[in-house]
Amino acid sequence: MAYKDLREFIAALEQRGLLKRIQTEVDPYLEITEITDRVSKQEGRRNVALLFEHVKGSKMPVLMNAFGSYERMSLALGVEKLDDIGDEIRELLRIPKVSLAHKLDALTLVPLMKKAINFPKYVKNAPCQEVVETENPNLDEIPILTCWPQDGGPFVTLPLVFTKNPKTGKRNVGMYRLQKYDSRTTGMHWHIHKNGADNFRDTKAMGGDRIEAAVAIGTDPVLTYAATAPLPRDIDEMVFAGFLRHKSVEMVKCKTVDLEVPATAEIVLEGYVLTDEMRREGPFGDHTGYYSLADDYPVFHITAITHRKDPIYAATVVGKPPMEDCYLAKATERIFLPLMQEMLPEIVDINMPLEGVFHDCVVVSIKKTYPMQARKVMHALWGMGQMMNVKMIIVVDAHVNVQDMKEVWWRVFNNIDAKQDLEIVEGPLDVLDHSSPMAKWGAKLGIDATKTWPEEGHTREWPDEITMREDIKKTVDAKWKELGLDV
Repeated sequence: MAYKDLREFIAALEQRGLLKRIQTEVDPYLEITEITDRVSKQEGRRNVALLFEHVKGSKMPVLMNAFGSYERMSLALGVEKLDDIGDEIRELLRIPKVSLAHKLDALTLVPLMKKAINFPKYVKNAPCQEVVETENPNLDEIPILTCWPQDGGPFVTLPLVFTKNPKTGKRNVGMYRLQKYDSRTTGMHWHIHKNGADNFRDTKAMGGDRIEAAVAIGTDPVLTYAATAPLPRDIDEMVFAGFLRHKSVEMVKCKTVDLEVPATAEIVLEGYVLTDEMRREGPFGDHTGYYSLADDYPVFHITAITHRKDPIYAATVVGKPPMEDCYLAKATERIFLPLMQEMLPEIVDINMPLEGVFHDCVVVSIKKTYPMQARKVMHALWGMGQMMNVKMIIVVDAHVNVQDMKEVWWRVFNNIDAKQDLEIVEGPLDVLDHSSPMAKWGAKLGIDATKTWPEEGHTREWPDEITMREDIKKTVDAKWKELGLDV
């Protein structure tokens, strides 16, 4: 199903017992983070979304941890399980006599699917503009969180940042944190590898002194996810969101900038970023579990704030996993697996463990049919978009369950020869990686934990794995209840 807005998603969470309303007054300075962090680390039904209804210093309630489980992430995307979206994409990719380039393009341009691609619809009146503040827009009215003790200040942590490329006019939507400097300015933390930074650099290269930007906060959950998805530069995130939700995204023109934003957003910040202005931003307690260091970033100047009459401020907190961002990234893993398999057909499954924060470790199982195929897969993945930042790739055989890290580590510990099966290369690393002596690049490790073939230099006999006969398994299955061993 497609939610018309964040409020409908909140109602769905509450109906299923997946949301807790907090009546006690809480402080946006550190306190909301500590509460949310404790809840996000709990198991099962105790890990719920949180709606803080009385926030110190603000009239706005704060929504936290809305995506923080597999169940809530699936609910957010309107599916029973995350793999359902991947299965839908597989159906698209099965269309005969269409090149891969056209198949990928179909996600935004060609209505080849049974359901036509849902392009955005543009409206003149929108809930996100029920209240318009252009004379004196004031960030102080928003309960922006200071998440961790060493943070450089309060940060907007769940923003959808809209910009356009000055060459093509194409829209980009990314999620880039905003450090609040004062009531009218924030940092604009777009990493060097991100499409928003591309638009900024292109504007500067063309002699422009500023790039317009708009920030939507508190959107339909599919839109929030789409802003995090690692789409190619010219794929419109709002069209991708329309594909995911099976319904067009309603957009409205901003009041002071030439951009469109989701019509049902709770809050919208409008403004511009000067191309020749930088300011110190950070530190920030990041999703690696460490603070990302302070650095110079562009500055976002706010020209207007529009919002609904009684807006809900949607935020998130990142830190030591597992936290809410892990499940957003897990959705990406399952949704984009079919596209990886289209380009690398030997891939069976892929797992980006929560503890690896999605750019430190990837586990992939393959159908191995020729020598050194694991090495080929490693290098192909490192050459694939944002996968270039992955610091460790582990390759295992097709029958290995990559979702079970106990099994994966058993394979790694038993199967590798340290001299033959480790591949060390140099290349780009995530901006947040602090372990490399050089910023933004360093060494990466590939681990070939597949069975080593004689053609790969292993001339000794490789032993069989210990397994029980199937007939004995079935006999014991039939007796299991009688044995009384389920406790």
